[in-house]
Amino acid sequence: MGSGWLVAAAPSTPQATAADPAIPKRVPAVFPAGWRFPAGARATFAQHAIVASNNRLAAEVGAQVMKQGGNAVDAAVATGFALAVTFPEAGNLGGGGYMVIRMADGRTDALDYRETAPLAATRDMYVGANGKVNGESVIGPKASGVPGAVAGMIEAHRKYGRLPISRVIAPAIRLASEGFIVDSSLFGSLSADKYRISGFAGKSVFLPNGVPPAIGSRLVQPQLARTLRLIASTGARDFYRGSTADSIVAEMQRSGGLITKEDLSRYRPIWRLPIRSSYRGYTLISMPPSSSGGTTITEMLNILEAYGPTAAFGSAERIHALASASQRAFIDRNSKLGDPAYVKVPLATLTSKGYAKAIAKTISRDHADATTQLATGLREGNETTHYSVVDTFGNAVATTTTLNDLYGSGVFVSGAGFFLNDEMDDFTSKPGTPNMYGLIQGSANAIAPGKRMLSAMSPTIVLDPRGSLLLVTGARGGPRIISATSQIILNVIDHRMSLADAMSAPRIHHQSLPDSIRVETGGVQRSVMTQLTQMGHHVYELSGIASAASIMRVRGGYEGMDDPRSHGGAVGF
Repeated sequence: MGSGWLVAAAPSTPQATAADPAIPKRVPAVFPAGWRFPAGARATFAQHAIVASNNRLAAEVGAQVMKQGGNAVDAAVATGFALAVTFPEAGNLGGGGYMVIRMADGRTDALDYRETAPLAATRDMYVGANGKVNGESVIGPKASGVPGAVAGMIEAHRKYGRLPISRVIAPAIRLASEGFIVDSSLFGSLSADKYRISGFAGKSVFLPNGVPPAIGSRLVQPQLARTLRLIASTGARDFYRGSTADSIVAEMQRSGGLITKEDLSRYRPIWRLPIRSSYRGYTLISMPPSSSGGTTITEMLNILEAYGPTAAFGSAERIHALASASQRAFIDRNSKLGDPAYVKVPLATLTSKGYAKAIAKTISRDHADATTQLATGLREGNETTHYSVVDTFGNAVATTTTLNDLYGSGVFVSGAGFFLNDEMDDFTSKPGTPNMYGLIQGSANAIAPGKRMLSAMSPTIVLDPRGSLLLVTGARGGPRIISATSQIILNVIDHRMSLADAMSAPRIHHQSLPDSIRVETGGVQRSVMTQLTQMGHHVYELSGIASAASIMRVRGGYEGMDDPRSHGGAVGF
């Protein structure tokens, strides 16, 4: 796979057709001199259809399926199953995710296939006798929630797909059975996470002789190919009620996990009403709870809209406004959001313009406001993956899926060929105690049997002021997903950046607690850092803030790209 059968559109200047007044002229971006990604780069252009993914092989699969007559949902499902083969750190059958869909006829939908807590889970299951949180929510069999990925992708295809599911999954089966070439990215990922993989059955596949498969070698996964064939022939039935379910349960019994056959047979994905909001005349279609992404982005952008006109990109004024809006939205996110089947979520309030206007008035113009003075501040996994799809019919899909940490819990299902997630860490193990990403959350997200853990995943579709598709975006990176996704949207709308510049631009992150602004190294001028410090902000540098995959409509077609912070790509025709 990956050579000879599909040629990716090369980064180029699209041949403009008749001028489209709904596509505003893009303004060249100016980044700090020390920033690692130059302004003015070009995204991949495709005239008809395109997939942008954190993994190029999976993007090629999605584009191939659309070339065969499939629509964007077919391509999204095909890409998802391919990621389970070629991107084992985050692509998965053993995790879950969210899908936001906008059909060309105007229909919109949101599919929640987030994992759920096993029926044997208890509120304090990760609190030891000493009152401290142990590590069982991060690595090992007790860290896994009931996986939703297979049920979700099959359900999305059932409702919106065009091609038979067997044709949609066929490329993933070939990649698993015939293998694909190990590149430096996969080799490096496996090398970095040997500690997580080596204690479980996956070491025989990914660490033969104690080391990852060599760069340039072919990785074949016959167990996974068998599982994919069963899905292609039975849909989700075998995975949740048949032999694959038996393999999952057997793995749990061997290692001391909680997932049972009843847990698997009870699992259902849920269709939800998307959050539909507006920002300066543009429309956002995003994911509602159990994801926190759509709610938090909506609140944040509403606050910024109420705060006033946009200051220059990269200025102290702009960063202060972004950080202050994010700080306040995260306070609500961390204390008020959870699975709507278990807690009353004040969604109408949190997404309303009036509520945001009142919050905007609390932002001081010249100094930082401490989180503890604003509210009782309460503080997700990192190795998610996002992909965006637009087809020849004008349908669009934004999908974010995850195992939580790289390679999830490390637990590998023998005989079935996939890792299980460690999403239980996304619950509040103990109110007021940070999880592995420093996120402090409240009791609304406490563990309960059958409950969906809160997520920051933020698949989002943006329409222009005329109601036409403009942007399909989302990211990986725990709570920083919200920051990356929102700032790409802001870069396109407020700063009129091209897609490449919007994706390459430096990012900032504020999640209420820890009470600080995180900035990407080299992405903020030193004089601006000094101004922010003088305003009372605590500013710290990070190597990177999340990784996105986006598509934007341009004159003559679409542009798409994976984040320059990542190693994927965009493929189209």
